[in-house]
Amino acid sequence: MPGIVIVGVQWGDEGKGKATDLLGERTDWVVKFNGGNNAGHTVVIGDEKYALHLLPSGILSPGVTPVIGNGVVVDLEVLFQELDALEARGIDISKLRISANAHVITHYHRTLDKVQERFLGKRQIGTTGRGIGPTYADKINRMGIRMQDLFDESILRQKVEGALEQKNHLLVKVFNRRDITVDEIVEDLLSYADRVRPMVCDTGLLLNDALERGEVVVFEGGQATMLDIDHGTYPFVTSSSATAGGASTGSGVGPNRLDRIVGIVKAYTTRVGAGPFPTELFDADGDWLREGGHEYGTTTGRERRVGWYDAPITRYATRINGITDLVLTKLDVLTGRPTIPVCVAYDVNGERFEEVPVNQSDFHHATPILEEFPGWTEDITGARTFDDLPKNAQDYVLALEEMSGTRISVIGVGPGRDEVIVRHDLVD
Repeated sequence: MPGIVIVGVQWGDEGKGKATDLLGERTDWVVKFNGGNNAGHTVVIGDEKYALHLLPSGILSPGVTPVIGNGVVVDLEVLFQELDALEARGIDISKLRISANAHVITHYHRTLDKVQERFLGKRQIGTTGRGIGPTYADKINRMGIRMQDLFDESILRQKVEGALEQKNHLLVKVFNRRDITVDEIVEDLLSYADRVRPMVCDTGLLLNDALERGEVVVFEGGQATMLDIDHGTYPFVTSSSATAGGASTGSGVGPNRLDRIVGIVKAYTTRVGAGPFPTELFDADGDWLREGGHEYGTTTGRERRVGWYDAPITRYATRINGITDLVLTKLDVLTGRPTIPVCVAYDVNGERFEEVPVNQSDFHHATPILEEFPGWTEDITGARTFDDLPKNAQDYVLALEEMSGTRISVIGVGPGRDEVIVRHDLVD
């Protein structure tokens, strides 16, 4: 079973990095196939904590070749900041490979991202301001800059000139900002060319060859299903394909090579940024979840919005992605509550919805129909088998599994690398 896709089920921050790391010792390749440095993974190894934003979390596993696929947008400054920081801590970074077709985030992308978001006023989406959206927009508009363009100064200059001809009109005449010169952008990008050159190659070819040899390739999605550009809570979404289908388009590997789809889901729900969130809590329960789960963004430090587990969202994500296995994270955060509410359906103007409404307005006005499950007080961080869990914790997991439409194969019972219960092997 060589091709394994890992995707977020909710709005991100579910713990995908930990799941990828769990597979790491039996994985040969880890591929990031979408997004950029607008989201992050926190991986805990022993007493060491690593916050990764652009790099695949597999870079922390010895023997694994980490790959940044063509579906990713790359901020070169961030890339080398992360690489230098890891190298300083003794991590081998020499195996990193980057697709020649991955697009590059420039200074003008970051500038436009910030000023356009402010311009929206009350209609702000909640972007991180890191240039992700404008870079993907240029990609779709066929005026983007790709990694391979760094190695041909003439082509690079032509592309930057074409992009700035339009963007400087926006910056100066609409947003009252100074114009950006071609020379400053070209000079900045070329400053990274020599160092990045050995990393850039035809990663699609490498990955297909690896799969032909029977090696294990893990495709690691950024963000999550409910932030997917097509299937998420549009327009409050990211600018890339964060679902399992994006693993193919963002890596150059055909869908028939993807053998297992692993969805990562928290035992409750969080999201960052604006947009509908039916189970969101604004009371002491929300504060309790946020503090217990340390719910602050890895990349932005922003306080995450928190709410109870949403079963219809998990069913939706299972269907959209074709999820074969779920990894349930942060079950330990719920320890200590007498009862634990779960959203089993929605109420929209008096009508019950068992599934996520297709109409965005309905979803925006949805209120959760909650079912209470008995809680537990026992410390579960030492549990390593399902039978080690208190009965109420077992019943909670089994109830979520029944509502999800697929099996829960791994349960996270603490932040540490080894604080997991494996019910079904993810690589077999």
